[in-house]
Amino acid sequence: MRPHVRPARPGELDTVADLHAAAFPPHAVWTRQAFADLLATPGTFALVCGPQGEDDVLAGFILMRVAGTEAEVLTIAVDPAGRRQGAGRGLVLGGITACLAAGCTSVFLEVAADNDAARALYASLGFETAGTRKAYYRRPEGGAVDGIVMCWSADADQSQNL
Repeated sequence: MRPHVRPARPGELDTVADLHAAAFPPHAVWTRQAFADLLATPGTFALVCGPQGEDDVLAGFILMRVAGTEAEVLTIAVDPAGRRQGAGRGLVLGGITACLAAGCTSVFLEVAADNDAARALYASLGFETAGTRKAYYRRPEGGAVDGIVMCWSADADQSQNL
């Protein structure tokens, strides 16, 4: 079943922050205020998803920013209990669709090199590796992991992946 993706509502910031906290390790969690500040920035929007017909149950969200013909995925989170059920795919597809409607021709994101599930999802949707940020993600236990910059391009005729 494909999840229902829709624009986030102002009253859902607490839930978005809670989803982020559930999906990320404590050192990487964003606050409710950080989300509010980002959403106050021109071109920034959030989509949420949940089961069809249950608008008050959220399984995940995506936060994106549009600037000219480019867009960026700022963060995406899916409740760990609901992973591998299509929420992440639905959110990325919804985000790309919204960005195309806003006149974007490319969407960028960054993902940790060791996040195999997310990298596979993005690649299946037509994102390609555009670069690497060496030792970008610091780990609290020490060490760091590269950040992989990926790009989806309408010019590369990726629409078949939508």
